[in-house]
Amino acid sequence: MNYSRKQIEDFWQQLERTLDQLLSSQRDMQFEADTLLSTYRSSLQKIDRNLTFHFEQESEAGPVEMIFGCDGYPESIHAVLSLVGAAPELQGINFRAFNNRYDPVPSFVNMGDEMCQIDEFWCSLRELNGKLQLAVYMVDAPKILEMDPRVEAVMILLDALIGEYELMTRIWSLDWYELPADPLDFGLMPLSHLREAFDEMKDQVQPVGITIH
Repeated sequence: MNYSRKQIEDFWQQLERTLDQLLSSQRDMQFEADTLLSTYRSSLQKIDRNLTFHFEQESEAGPVEMIFGCDGYPESIHAVLSLVGAAPELQGINFRAFNNRYDPVPSFVNMGDEMCQIDEFWCSLRELNGKLQLAVYMVDAPKILEMDPRVEAVMILLDALIGEYELMTRIWSLDWYELPADPLDFGLMPLSHLREAFDEMKDQVQPVGITIH
């Protein structure tokens, strides 16, 4: 998507003008300024329709981090990097591109009404013709990925395991399959083991985009 430096500058000026309002809306490490957050999203989508953001804070006394991503679309990586590269220095908030790895890796993700445990999921990681192919296995694998909250939970876990940027640039394809009765017989590994396997293999391939099937 084509975007201009002015659109990026306008977003940061807007955030700078409204930062006090944003931070004052914080309750229990959540922001309640829904109208303001909606305005941010609208401004970001004018820059690139895939841009996303969320907030993190390690402790109530620590600085807020506003983390920008692109929902797994590698064609929008440059927009994220350009946006964060132009970020001003503001008191009380830091800005970051993409979700980093987490240590320790979370053992579960709470998706509203559903608690998704990392040990529910298995995976395989294979190099084929210089490309890394990742497959995730689960019980009752969905036919429509967007309809299953476990898929979103796995994407959050993948960010935590290998990092959002490397997920987009080192994994050629991501497929979803039904979990067999005996995963070990099929050469699968628990999803929690993915980081070690990925780090051993990632330098064997050139950075690429990701195609989700």
